[in-house]
Amino acid sequence: MLILGIDTSTKISSVALYDSENGIISKLDLEVKFNHSDSLLKGIDTLFEFSKLKISDVDRVAVGIGPGSFTGVRVGIGTAKGIAFAIDKEIIGINSLEILANGISDSSDLIIPMIDARKERVYYGVYKYVDSKLKVVEQIRDGKVLDILEKYKDSKKILTGDGSINYRELILENGIKNIKFNKISRSKIDAGVLCEIAEKKEDDNIYLLEPEYISKSQAERQKEKIKIEV
Repeated sequence: MLILGIDTSTKISSVALYDSENGIISKLDLEVKFNHSDSLLKGIDTLFEFSKLKISDVDRVAVGIGPGSFTGVRVGIGTAKGIAFAIDKEIIGINSLEILANGISDSSDLIIPMIDARKERVYYGVYKYVDSKLKVVEQIRDGKVLDILEKYKDSKKILTGDGSINYRELILENGIKNIKFNKISRSKIDAGVLCEIAEKKEDDNIYLLEPEYISKSQAERQKEKIKIEV
């Protein structure tokens, strides 16, 4: 099975081609300065040029569905749906925090992936390996970084994701204990890991697949504010 993986939940566009027998064929991570649209399509084209494969060879399209950048997630899902529809192949959406958590090998510590939600808040989930299988300890939600870590202060934990990178100084300044930080190079959402997860799961209905938002977008908040003022 050939899988095309796409994630645009953060400022990094990650794309990969993965084969069930040979693993990752090609992978590309691109830092986005303005929007994901142009860089994502160019990145996907580069994957196929490098691998000498055609988009029609793809059997399944996997996409990160958030939480994360509202605009970025929409671009990623829209692109994935467009490709899957055009080539009439399966599509599957994977939570972006789950992708981050799976990027850490079997560990006895809690795994807390964090995606920056700004103003010292993050989207997060809590996971733990049980019998070498990753299990959910706390479902995804958003919260203040220090409040989250206070809640799990007595547990050993590994932090990963851009939230753990961006708020590292804040965490260290507050003397939070029982913490390990994942390597910066491994704290980014990896489309290769996304493909590995997607290989083992059932496909989604292309018409029902939607972004997994935790909090409201700036546009939604502004719209509500206008209604209240009126």
